[in-house]
Amino acid sequence: MSESIVGKKSFDLAVNIITVYKKLVADKKEFVLSKQILRSGTSVGANVREALNGQSKRDFVHKLSISQKECDETIYWLELLFATEYISKNEFEDLRNQASEILKIIRSIILTTKSNNL
Repeated sequence: MSESIVGKKSFDLAVNIITVYKKLVADKKEFVLSKQILRSGTSVGANVREALNGQSKRDFVHKLSISQKECDETIYWLELLFATEYISKNEFEDLRNQASEILKIIRSIILTTKSNNL
């Protein structure tokens, strides 16, 4: 992936989400919520990568906006998995903090790009 900070952080998030997914399926036999978080958590980085290869500033912002939504959705699934005791408090806090940081970075990039005359 590109040398961008958000690219690296979103890739790392995806790796950690995949690890949690594998644990949920193997240890807890949980197949529904785990699929949801797998999809949204890996989609963040995929859409960041698409944004970095955007054809225009509008395309860049559009793809990052999708990534922003997927990141926020990932936080929702983390909250749900924690509330239903599928993941520990430490797992939840680590992943939520990681996703929240990425979300803030993405929002900042979108706002900066839009303010620079999209």
